[in-house]
Amino acid sequence: MRDFAPITLAGQPPNMLIVHPSLPVRSVKELIVLGKARPGEVNFAAGGTGSSSHLAGELFKAMAGIDMVRINYRGTGPAVNAVVAGEVLVIFPSAGSATSHVKSGTLRGVAVTSARPSALGPGLPTVAAAGLPDYESGAFLGIWAPAKTPAALINRLNADIVRVLSQSVVKEKLLNAGIEVVGSSPEDFAAIIKSDITKMGRIIRDGGILEE
Repeated sequence: MRDFAPITLAGQPPNMLIVHPSLPVRSVKELIVLGKARPGEVNFAAGGTGSSSHLAGELFKAMAGIDMVRINYRGTGPAVNAVVAGEVLVIFPSAGSATSHVKSGTLRGVAVTSARPSALGPGLPTVAAAGLPDYESGAFLGIWAPAKTPAALINRLNADIVRVLSQSVVKEKLLNAGIEVVGSSPEDFAAIIKSDITKMGRIIRDGGILEE
């Protein structure tokens, strides 16, 4: 963040907790119970090291205190397809990449990883509300300016961008692309990034992800 000045958090593509229908799990609590009863036997697909689906799964493992084995794929698409095929049992993909499979019944949606329920996962609770308090994970889409940009210009850009994001046509187009519009103050955006760096940095260090 030293080289850039935050303007606004534009949107969030929430992730979902999804399982293959063969897994006897319909809730977050049931997945945690199963994971504790069968350590190392439940696996989850990740769309590459450091991807949002990977980190969402690692955060879930750490907070739930369970041992799930990560299976890496070259992208979210192949990872989702592996779960559809039953090669892997669990995945935390972006909502936009898996909603069609949930609607068709080829995959079972369990929860969304965002802090609030999402229109991209209709009817699904948040992971936090469904059994893992304080859990939140997902990607962030933000708008930045070069560092040392005058505060007056930052505030003007923020006001103009947030006004555009609040338009219904913009919200609809982004939602169709799998992104929920946010729009925040520069200060709130900076605080969100700082908090996420701290939280995910700990997960990355403790999980030895930097060493892979």
